[in-house]
Amino acid sequence: MTIRKENADDNKFRPDSGLDEALQRELDEALGDMSLEELIDQEQAPVKPSAPGLKRGKVIAIQGDDVFVDMGGKSQGILPAIQFEDEPLPAVGDFIEVVIEGYQPGEGFLILSRKGAVQAAAWNTLEEGQIVEGRVTGHNKGGLELEINGLRAFMPISQIETFRVEDLGPYTNQRLRCEVSEINREDRNVIVSRKSLLEREAAEAREKAFGALAEGQILKGTVRTVMPYGAFVDIGGVDGLLHVSDMSYSRVNDPSTVVQPGQPIEVKVLKIDPATRKISLGLKQVLPDPWVGAEEHWPVQSLVNGTVTKLMDFGAFVEIAPGVEGLIPISEFTYLKRIKHPSEVLSDGDKVNVRVMSVDVPRKRISLSLKQVGDDPWMGASARWPVQTIVQGTVKRITDFGAFVELTPGVEGLAHISEVSDARVRSVRDALQEGQSVQAKVLEVDEENHRISLSIKQVRSMPEYTGEIAEETAQTS
Repeated sequence: MTIRKENADDNKFRPDSGLDEALQRELDEALGDMSLEELIDQEQAPVKPSAPGLKRGKVIAIQGDDVFVDMGGKSQGILPAIQFEDEPLPAVGDFIEVVIEGYQPGEGFLILSRKGAVQAAAWNTLEEGQIVEGRVTGHNKGGLELEINGLRAFMPISQIETFRVEDLGPYTNQRLRCEVSEINREDRNVIVSRKSLLEREAAEAREKAFGALAEGQILKGTVRTVMPYGAFVDIGGVDGLLHVSDMSYSRVNDPSTVVQPGQPIEVKVLKIDPATRKISLGLKQVLPDPWVGAEEHWPVQSLVNGTVTKLMDFGAFVEIAPGVEGLIPISEFTYLKRIKHPSEVLSDGDKVNVRVMSVDVPRKRISLSLKQVGDDPWMGASARWPVQTIVQGTVKRITDFGAFVELTPGVEGLAHISEVSDARVRSVRDALQEGQSVQAKVLEVDEENHRISLSIKQVRSMPEYTGEIAEETAQTS
């Protein structure tokens, strides 16, 4: 079925009529050596196309699968309605953009194409750096094939994501926003990149997220990577460092025992450095503080069980609850002997029973004692070694000011340098040697402070002194 305009000023159409023979002759004469498009351009002066190659026409009728368009002057065109499958058909009177594909002499209509119009519009408006949207129509080993406004485009595999892509299948039929990175109009090639767009959007999101951050905020994040010194956490487009010391109140030797990549966690913003754009995060700061109520949980003189976590020159740290560590000073290890290093008595991981000596919650310190768990050898010292009695002992240590004499394991008395010999000595070693067995008189006992004062010279001045008797016996013999 065809239609024709009865005259230039009449909008009434009569179906089933062929092109008027006079009109046909007039059209042939008008064309002469000019192309059809040149003729239309001349007679369509009032309607200017929006881009080279495009023509604007007015919809004058829609019949069945055909859309009839008045192209101006005495020209009419026909356009398949199927080319509007992605959007509603235009209404009679609407202006649309088309491309003239040819001419039907028998029917007298111009052959129009809307698909070509879209392509022409795209080619004329497409620019490098432009953001477009396309549908993935297929893929090969090098990347994705896309259709963008009727144009074919290609996205290299390295430009699909910000990470390496192994499987291209899931992208088929997806609609992707991307950036035009290269145009070759001569070969009608278009190269696009989604990666550049994603990177730019991510940078904008990071900038926005960084500006919204404030110290003290509690935020949800996702662990990105775990390092020996901590973990990097994504908190909405911005990465912050969760240091190993802020992961738990307990001592953490390996961060991977606390968090894993991809794990969602809640963290607190501890510090923001605008100059370096570094963000410090804390995980333990959003957890209950185990030191709250420590005085009630572990009162002074109470006995508790714990695990040795670290040995130092000055003592050993013992965890008595998750996140709560106490210190056993080296002086509180044993009564039996003086040790130079905690490793002589304990090892990392040892289970121990200790006594609480002091609790300082504000400073988060607990002092513990290992030796005071058992019997104190100083108990009853005043009765066991009364003042003025003669005792037997072994010189354990010699110092500039005197000699320490062990009376029993865990109990030592001090013989001052002035009490080691009747003769004047410049050094204690002039009169005594370590390991030497001696007799001494008890001068004073301070059981509470674990002190006993001894005199060796006062025993040697006594006639019954066994040392002098032994010397006299040796001379007589």
